[in-house]
Amino acid sequence: MPKLTIDGKLIEVEAGLTVLQACERAGVEIPRFCYHERLSIAGNCRMCLVEQERAPKPIASCAMPVMDNMVIKTDTEMVRKARRGVMEFLLINHPLDCPICDQGGECDLQDQAMAYGFGRSRYDENKRAVADKYMGPLIKTIMTRCIHCTRCIRFATEVAGVEEMGALGRGEHMVVTTYLEKALASEMSANVIDLCPVGALTSKPYAFEARPWELRKTESVDVMDAVGSAIRVDTRGREVMRVLPRLNEDVNEEWISDKTRYACDGLTRQRLDVPYLRKDGALRPMSWNDALKAAADRLKAAPGDRIAALAGDLSDAESMFALKELMTALGSPHVECRQDGAFLPADSRAGYLFNTTIVGIERADVCLLVGANPRWEAAIVNTRLRKRHLMGGFTVAAIGPALDLTFPVQMLGDGPKALAQIAAGTHPFSQKLKDAKAPMIVLGQGALARPDGAAVYAAARKLGELCQREGWNGFNVLHTAAARVGGLDLGLVPTGKLKDVNAILDAAASGALDVVYLLGADEIDMDRLGKVFVIYQGHHGDRGAHRADLILPGAAYTEKNGIYVNTEGRAQLAKLASAPPGEAREDWKILRALSEAAGKTLPYDTLADLRGALVKAHPGFARIGDVTPSSLGSYSGPAGSAMDAPFAHPIANFYMTDPISRASLTMSHCTEVFLNARAAKTGTHG
Repeated sequence: MPKLTIDGKLIEVEAGLTVLQACERAGVEIPRFCYHERLSIAGNCRMCLVEQERAPKPIASCAMPVMDNMVIKTDTEMVRKARRGVMEFLLINHPLDCPICDQGGECDLQDQAMAYGFGRSRYDENKRAVADKYMGPLIKTIMTRCIHCTRCIRFATEVAGVEEMGALGRGEHMVVTTYLEKALASEMSANVIDLCPVGALTSKPYAFEARPWELRKTESVDVMDAVGSAIRVDTRGREVMRVLPRLNEDVNEEWISDKTRYACDGLTRQRLDVPYLRKDGALRPMSWNDALKAAADRLKAAPGDRIAALAGDLSDAESMFALKELMTALGSPHVECRQDGAFLPADSRAGYLFNTTIVGIERADVCLLVGANPRWEAAIVNTRLRKRHLMGGFTVAAIGPALDLTFPVQMLGDGPKALAQIAAGTHPFSQKLKDAKAPMIVLGQGALARPDGAAVYAAARKLGELCQREGWNGFNVLHTAAARVGGLDLGLVPTGKLKDVNAILDAAASGALDVVYLLGADEIDMDRLGKVFVIYQGHHGDRGAHRADLILPGAAYTEKNGIYVNTEGRAQLAKLASAPPGEAREDWKILRALSEAAGKTLPYDTLADLRGALVKAHPGFARIGDVTPSSLGSYSGPAGSAMDAPFAHPIANFYMTDPISRASLTMSHCTEVFLNARAAKTGTHG
């Protein structure tokens, strides 16, 4: 390991680091614009200049590899003069519109001009102007501000995998643009806003809405998919103004998907803020006392085996635990969290987790996708797969519809037949899995939410057993619902004669059920509920509320404290960032009040008491932020026979998958720009 001296301090660093990284290890801050630790090195802003002993001129520390016995100085007059000169050149053409720029208050150029700049300009020539570019409904461009750091270009090419951005022209005529000036077609596109060190690329939906110093910042987790990305929720008053990524190396690094970032405007639309009861075919508002009494009367009048409950995809663990406790007290064994009908046994935890873990993808050498489209189902997982592809020595194959995942994919078939051949060892890819040092199989919900889900699952489990190595579990289930793993951990699967959601819906349609309780469950076919009395507890006037006979308004994920378990089994905390609207209440409080009205009072009065009971019954929920490895073992469950029908992906529209994103105006614009335009061009829909 090379040793070098930085500002008189001798340090030893790993070989292959740059001088800039070595300075950071030594605790010395080096200004930069073009350099970013997750992107390739460009070396074109020159703001990171430092002095190297015996070098004739300052060196660009971001592009200079460390060498033994280097002597680096970061605060000499030469360095200060070089940085002032670079900053002066950067500001020659930069417009002085800080008061109206959305980047104001969190702008790298502002901060570094104050810290390292000259304090005045010696140039009085006219500044150049650059025409703004169209990059879609999410990214606002004011390209006159661009300093040509090329971070956005490198992100689009290297991380997002859409080579649609570049620099055209030379010298003063150079411009950063999309080649065809069309919308940046990536589910991760808006991350360029965070990367841009100036106000050239800003958030179009957030434009002129707020200043950063006006906002209250709350660290939380995302629930738009099952990845559990670390986010920061910025609020002003009760309104969520924006959602930004937080650093979490094990999950999302520092990226988030466009849906995670922009669906938050749906939190203010179509909200349920008072209880409703259906009378004479119309929903009419009523008081909480009357609503709880009406719900309790219905539950008390029905025998336990004629009551069923479904937990939705955005439910937190505390509310699902309280729901199950209430249903158990009422004598109902029909509690279900798999509202899409996916076959996922809850008896073996490793049988429904992403066991490789998201960061573990970087260790894999072979990957088989079965009925999964990670680009839409888990965009962050797709970026990690692409990252592993760029490292080299990584083969990805898929069974299902043709995929465009931003990296090469070998298509092996479209349905269960190909999966059965690989599991039986008669397919050439079987040998590739056997020979791999760290193989992984990713089983998607599109392969499980079918009538033959049990057969598909059994074949995938057999393959999963071939993907076991010492210290490596290569069997992975890719979930699409933030609440799914938590619900399975809590055992929210029916234990009576109704084995799954389809059996529950059939029973409701046939009149075998009297009451169905929907805890934010909006993704089922409401027409199959027949004439059963439906109690809907949720936060949006979506499908469940349209069918409901009684509505109890709940809180969205930004309006409550809750635990969510992501697809890899990592329990994480979502924190309250704003208050629910009107008379809406947190979900566990509604269930606690309802249990008292029904004469089955749940034994907790505070969230701390509820979490204590939750952890006592399920200790895994106490390990916040950790993943506990699970052993897969052999599978002896039902298998059945597979159909010939090809797999179908469960998500037809990436931008609208839940009540919040369906209520989002921004997601509606994205659907129009990205999906409807593509459907019109290709003659397809969805």
